[in-house]
Amino acid sequence: MEQTLSIEQFENNLINAAKANKQRIVLPEGECDRVLKAAHDALAQDIADIIILGNPEMIHTKEKGLGLDLSKAHIIDHLNATEFEDYANTLAELRKAKGLTLEEARDMMKDGAYFGTMMVYKGVADGMVSGAEHTTANTIRPALQFIKTKPGATMVSGAFLMCYNGQLQVFADCAVTPNPTSEQLSEIAVTSAQTARIFGLEPRVAFLSYSTGTSSKGPSVDLVNEAIRLTREKNVDFAFEGPIQFDAAVDPEVAKTKLPNSPVAGHANVFVFPELNTGNCCYKAIQRALGDKCLAVGPILQGLNKPVNDLSRGATVKDIINTIAFTALFAQQKG
Repeated sequence: MEQTLSIEQFENNLINAAKANKQRIVLPEGECDRVLKAAHDALAQDIADIIILGNPEMIHTKEKGLGLDLSKAHIIDHLNATEFEDYANTLAELRKAKGLTLEEARDMMKDGAYFGTMMVYKGVADGMVSGAEHTTANTIRPALQFIKTKPGATMVSGAFLMCYNGQLQVFADCAVTPNPTSEQLSEIAVTSAQTARIFGLEPRVAFLSYSTGTSSKGPSVDLVNEAIRLTREKNVDFAFEGPIQFDAAVDPEVAKTKLPNSPVAGHANVFVFPELNTGNCCYKAIQRALGDKCLAVGPILQGLNKPVNDLSRGATVKDIINTIAFTALFAQQKG
């Protein structure tokens, strides 16, 4: 079993891991004060090499007004960048089968999220963090259009790292897929197990349901049972269990009663929710109920070829710093 891990220890471990092999992270929302403050802190802590997109004059005015030091950041006016035409041409070529014209590609490249994602695609940046002032769709759309999913993946899912009660856990999908099929639930389990290992966890995956074992029947239970069957056929290298209720997944005493012989029950650290509504409500309920005794980091966009990660529009400066760090950590996995 994993040792007890405090929020402070987790954040220190995350930042130290990012610093050990610095990556280039692009922040396309240079107009956002919180993003600039996070960039300042990330540079001060040497977490990553930071690229900021936006109007340099405006950024430097904000830098001075906020008392920041962005002297080590690479600030790019993407609207007037020498790479702009090349990026637009690349996008038009990648999307020509969808009927995208060069003029349309130029218009799309004016969006910082598209420009930043193209920097990741081209290898100019190792990862991107966006979403402090834009929707999740605005962040994900360009990534799906030309970063695409990694080999073996057919979808993108959204996971949260949850650090509370001395434990680190992975919750998925809490951000992207509203009503996953059995096949998608199985894939979410596989990619979430990979995420867990990146953060030092040996995954024990719980396919959550309102039923444990064979205690109930119904369409949603059947969906989870089919996901279990599909996962078993993949001969995965991690332990998994389901259908299982949350209490049986996390409480050893409850597990003794409901699933006494399970290697996962009572000790799960990766939770696959049956649909988005449940997953999103659950992570937010725990986060709000525990307040500063819980750290929720994410959503981590799982399944992409290269790391592009989303922020909540309510993200704090600390949230953005943590997201920069774990995006760098995912970028370290390349090659």
